[in-house]
Amino acid sequence: MRSLIRALKQAIPQRSPLRLVWHRVKAFVAALVNGFPARTLTVIGITGTDGKTTTVGMIAHILTIAGIKAGALSTAFLQIGDERTENATQKTSPSPFLIQKFLRRLVHSGCTHAVLEVSSHGLVQGRLNCTWPFVGAVTNVTPEHLDYHGTIDQYRRDKGLLFRMVRRGGTKVLNADDESFLLFQNFPTTYTIVYGRREGTDLQLSSIRATPTGSEATIRWQPAQQAIQDKLGFQSSQRQAASEQLTLAIPGAFNLENACCAIACAHAVGIPMDSAVKALHSFSAIPGRMERIDEGQPFSVFVDFTVTPAAYEKTLTTLRTMLPQGKRILVLTGSCGDRMREKRPIVGRICSSLADVVVVSNEDPYTEDPQKIIEEVWAGIDQSKTEAHKIFDRREAIAFLFSQAEPGDAVILCAKGSDTTMMTAEGQIPWNEREIARELLRTQKYGVTQRGAE
Repeated sequence: MRSLIRALKQAIPQRSPLRLVWHRVKAFVAALVNGFPARTLTVIGITGTDGKTTTVGMIAHILTIAGIKAGALSTAFLQIGDERTENATQKTSPSPFLIQKFLRRLVHSGCTHAVLEVSSHGLVQGRLNCTWPFVGAVTNVTPEHLDYHGTIDQYRRDKGLLFRMVRRGGTKVLNADDESFLLFQNFPTTYTIVYGRREGTDLQLSSIRATPTGSEATIRWQPAQQAIQDKLGFQSSQRQAASEQLTLAIPGAFNLENACCAIACAHAVGIPMDSAVKALHSFSAIPGRMERIDEGQPFSVFVDFTVTPAAYEKTLTTLRTMLPQGKRILVLTGSCGDRMREKRPIVGRICSSLADVVVVSNEDPYTEDPQKIIEEVWAGIDQSKTEAHKIFDRREAIAFLFSQAEPGDAVILCAKGSDTTMMTAEGQIPWNEREIARELLRTQKYGVTQRGAE
């Protein structure tokens, strides 16, 4: 039976109407058997290429600080109230049966709000149907998953399906600095909140500064549309243009953009802007998202779910601004199998342009030859700009990077983030990069003369 199902899947194109109807029927049945739990929840949906998981975590944190019992479903974690567990599926939008069952658990736990990370695949296949978001938000849209979507334009349109789902009286939250802004602006919703660095946005970032341990900026907000303020019952003092210092205890200037998106979403469900900004002062890192690994070593180590070319560029550029002059970036890179091969040399090129030491290693090969994937990433590396190495075994690659790091350098382990498995042709195998990094850091010896030491 399994072989028959596998053969049918291979024979029917991914975006065949037959397949999509089947997915949507499953989504309706999933909602039906769970009693349509989203009817009693205020749902906030977050889509985008990068930054979704962190933004979901930020929104859940703001709601919790405001005294609202909320749940969250993201690639990295599931959260009900104050309790957070790992998302064992490692999928952004899992099966609709899992989504609806999770929403039912939220209702039974007394939650009033749900924050959902939304994938483009999930939107096309209708996995989020019958969730009726009150708020739909986008972080950014850059080329990714084009093996499924075909073109960047189609990818943007597919992301925009979230805004078609926003219920009457709801709000869309848009990034003014993203190329998708004009397209998404045309999707009809009752209210719109715009954030970004541009003048005239509802929430504007300026004076951005990043350090190895955090990031900060000035965030200024204009009075939102009168109608949305009247609906939410804001006091006159909350209707005025104002500014606050936004301080995050997590590194990465790009996380300030995620914070802006989170603040706008929280505002759309009734949280005053200044309260949302202050709540994020106590926000801690999401596991595997620019997570600092510290075992007393004399250099910085970060684990991050960096997988897209745009994310590599942002992450490595941010690291460069954080480092003292003369210190180096050492990066572990690779690429996922069975999808978007064209991005592999682009990732290699970006790493060689922005990092001082690059190690290309095995990542999640799925059914592809992992050595071939490594070679395709390697093809983009300009060896005249960086010190580059190919080390197939990922554990050995991490150990090598740690052995090469000097005091004050920064090592970034990209792609695996909070994953606890690696996808191979033989199936899933255990792989926890955060724990492996900690173990290696504890067992290796470091000193100012470690390189070349006997």
